Amino acid sequence: MSDQSIRQPSRALWSDSGWCAVTAAFTLNGFLFGVWASRIPSFKEEFALSQATLGFLLLGLAGGAITSFPFAGGLSERLGAARMTVLCAIIYCPALVALSLAPSVILLGMALFVFGAMHGSMDVAMNGWAAKVETRMARPTMSIFHAMFSLGAGLGAASGYIAVKLGLAPAAHFLLMAGIGGAIALRLMWPERDATPPIPAASHAERKLFALPKGPLLLVGLVALAISMGEGGMADWSAVFLQRVVQVSEAQAALGYAAFSATMVLTRLAGGLLVQWLGPVGVTRMSGLMACLGLVIVIFAPGLSWALFGFALVGIGYALIMPLVFSRAANDPDLPPGPAIASVATVGYSGMLLGPPVVGFVAELFGLRVSFAMLALLALWAAAMAPVLRVAPSR
Repeated sequence: MSDQSIRQPSRALWSDSGWCAVTAAFTLNGFLFGVWASRIPSFKEEFALSQATLGFLLLGLAGGAITSFPFAGGLSERLGAARMTVLCAIIYCPALVALSLAPSVILLGMALFVFGAMHGSMDVAMNGWAAKVETRMARPTMSIFHAMFSLGAGLGAASGYIAVKLGLAPAAHFLLMAGIGGAIALRLMWPERDATPPIPAASHAERKLFALPKGPLLLVGLVALAISMGEGGMADWSAVFLQRVVQVSEAQAALGYAAFSATMVLTRLAGGLLVQWLGPVGVTRMSGLMACLGLVIVIFAPGLSWALFGFALVGIGYALIMPLVFSRAANDPDLPPGPAIASVATVGYSGMLLGPPVVGFVAELFGLRVSFAMLALLALWAAAMAPVLRVAPSR
């Protein structure tokens, strides 16, 4: 491969087949998850699930994802991140359909565990692939890839709305979406499946399938934990905060997470320019301070308008830190990309599980304002730890 093909900063992103392939992977990963999430009420009604049972099933899905991280990281190194991503996508599509065919709650739980495992495995593999493309193109594009995940999730959720309006059962809906989404994404991904070669077989014995993060990489994981706790908190508690504290209607309460999500996607789309301008450390510091400021505005908001403004700032603040975390992990000087990304993902995504219950526990003891203040302090801590996201020179 020539030097010209390795570094072409002025080349349009969409003219690069590798970039398009990774974009398709992120979009498909979010899309299939959004399709499932949009039909959760249908499954709740069909199986007469209580809140506790549904929560347990969703915990199983998350457990499948977290359990898969270590293996996905090692296999990404041994098979190549691109090939591993394609393999996960091929299994992920029928895994979605399998959810709609489960005849009992127990089998639904097992199907959700597999679905979560494929979602998590593809997440690790595609982030490794994305880091390779980002390095080759010499442009910060990780935030755009993550924006495509969010866009895919939104499109998947929208398909659920349409399916319900049309009276489609989950089985027909899932089969249609997995078929169309999978076909389009794999059409772009398949030609690039050998883009990231596996490590030599002779090196397998020298590399662990999984290594817990340590040293600076552990701090990177803890930054991810702090931010993902906040993201989880926004998803589950923003509407509750607006209803109970700001005292708005149920319909108005939904606007909080909408404002948060919209600014997050828009910021991620512009993230490459911000990273080029300020660098990873500067962007992380600014982002953490922005999220902290937004949460403070939400806490003391006198009405809905100020609260929505605060949630919008929080979305801007949280948007770029996780993409920068993955870029930093993929360029770790001590671990290869696959295991490094997997180790950070294991620590970081645990925050998505811990965030909502911790916010609820603190709110039960001290009130929602105090629990949101805790998230503001975590964002401030992430800003203080910004130097750990400085990307080391490529190996």
